[in-house]
Amino acid sequence: MTKPTLLIFAKPPRMGLSKTRLAKDVGRAEARRIARFALAKTMQAARGTGWETRLCITPDNAVGETLGGLWPASLERTAQGRGNLGDRMGAAMEAAPHGPVLFIGTDAPGIRRRHIREAVRLLSHNGAVFGPADDGGFWLLGLSHSLRDRHIFDDVRWSGPHAMEDVWSNLPARAHISLLPRLLDIDTGKDWKVFNNQSSH
Repeated sequence: MTKPTLLIFAKPPRMGLSKTRLAKDVGRAEARRIARFALAKTMQAARGTGWETRLCITPDNAVGETLGGLWPASLERTAQGRGNLGDRMGAAMEAAPHGPVLFIGTDAPGIRRRHIREAVRLLSHNGAVFGPADDGGFWLLGLSHSLRDRHIFDDVRWSGPHAMEDVWSNLPARAHISLLPRLLDIDTGKDWKVFNNQSSH
């Protein structure tokens, strides 16, 4: 199998830019701290030799930032560009090298390197793999090369309880679909409390 490309969709943890819903619950400074924590956990998990990593950054003018080394200068990066999330994911997928692609965001600090390794293993059998999130979305989407078609992002209800269901329904009936463990996306103060409770057990 060609080495997969891991596409990390990220934005700098700035007040007023990232985690705006969370900021309403915990304050802007705390939301920025949590965003940086989740981003650091994601970048730690993404370090691996079984895939090529590419940062897909928004806003576009943040592409040159390193965030004090949190985004290594050596890491290939690209601007997400315009459009809704589906448009931007489709564009990043089309620009990725030949082979499987995996998408992750930076909202699920429970992500670990073993999760990405397992997704890569599952993609070696072709098909698609989802990492379901508690809110009905997904923290990871992996597609074998044969399923790389930007139409799978058509009419998806992003940022809601139907996002994974909508992408799934756009996949061809022949697609073999695998699931990773469910993780929690941190979008609200309640999510952060639940995450901390889970982490302490």
